Amino acid sequence: MEIRRELNLDTILQKRSCFLFGPRQIGKSFLIRHQLRYHRYYDLLDTDLFLRLSTQPSRLREELTEPEQIVVIDEIQKLPILLDEVHLLIETRGIRFLLTGSSARKLKSSGVNLLGGRARTRRLHPFIYRELREEFDLQRALTVGLVPSIYFSDEPEEDLSSYVGTYLTEEIVAEALVRNVPAFSRFLRVAGWCHGKMINYENIASDAEIPRSTVRDYFQILRDTLVGEDLPAWRHSQKRKSVSTAKFYFFDGGVVNALNGRRHLSPGAPEYGEAFETYIYHEIKSYCEYNGIRDLHYWRSKSGIEVDFIINNRIAVEVKAKPVVANRDLKNLRLLKEENLIEHYVLVSLESSRRIVDDIEILSWQAFIEKLWDGAYST
Repeated sequence: MEIRRELNLDTILQKRSCFLFGPRQIGKSFLIRHQLRYHRYYDLLDTDLFLRLSTQPSRLREELTEPEQIVVIDEIQKLPILLDEVHLLIETRGIRFLLTGSSARKLKSSGVNLLGGRARTRRLHPFIYRELREEFDLQRALTVGLVPSIYFSDEPEEDLSSYVGTYLTEEIVAEALVRNVPAFSRFLRVAGWCHGKMINYENIASDAEIPRSTVRDYFQILRDTLVGEDLPAWRHSQKRKSVSTAKFYFFDGGVVNALNGRRHLSPGAPEYGEAFETYIYHEIKSYCEYNGIRDLHYWRSKSGIEVDFIINNRIAVEVKAKPVVANRDLKNLRLLKEENLIEHYVLVSLESSRRIVDDIEILSWQAFIEKLWDGAYST
């Protein structure tokens, strides 16, 4: 099924080259074939091509004899040495490159030329609501996630299990990022329960039966391979002292469910609320990265008052998986309002109608996402 993605590669490549990163099966190759199908394309998963360029990287320069404006190199981390040729072609011929991969970790660890700021970096996320439109199903998104190949699968639970077992373990091991497969597998299962929470390295080390230093290294691997990321704490509060510890989120809710052994989510259950919050985080994170917004945080006071997300220091968002929002559900946003530092206060819920209570906007999840992506909160 052809789904139009929100990330526009033509626009990104108008002025300079770009690294496009994202976990495997996220749709990078499909996006390239759809948006850049008329441009020169090198796929380093092609064994013959890989061997040709690995033995003689200068062949890239020799083959690009036509006045190409844009050239795509897929899976660039497979052959980092090729970046020297890319750098030269950018400087001497003005070619703009799209360079894709599952992470920058292998490139950075190789100490290779990362083009000295001559290329932007973008990340492709799983599907978002406005990409799927009529194909979007909330229950399916919360249960199996939004990785393209899994969302449209006839056997999503089986494919999720395979994705977690094969990609999150075997492929990371294959990249020589870890050597102790059983230890990493134990870590992953424990890490799944840390999704959306502040990381306690000591407890995870104890539960996974591995050293604390190894736990730190493994979390960094998840970050570097874009399997997970930190959500920093917002620390501008003046009336209440804030915590400084970041939360950790996996890149997809379906992957979290597979790690935690969840196959069914019932509305009203705590797991359903966690999955709903994860989905809203995914929409917000995708919006921020696709629109160049770097400031995304959560706020928690030392006394335990917490607001789920703060966008660009201007929008405070609380998420409640409830069909009816009660007065007590507004407590944390009201307390944050006392700081007088945020412009918009929003509670995202399962309610069907928009209403405003004490300058707090209560919205359905669909209405919030539409307003967010339409830029209603950006001015």
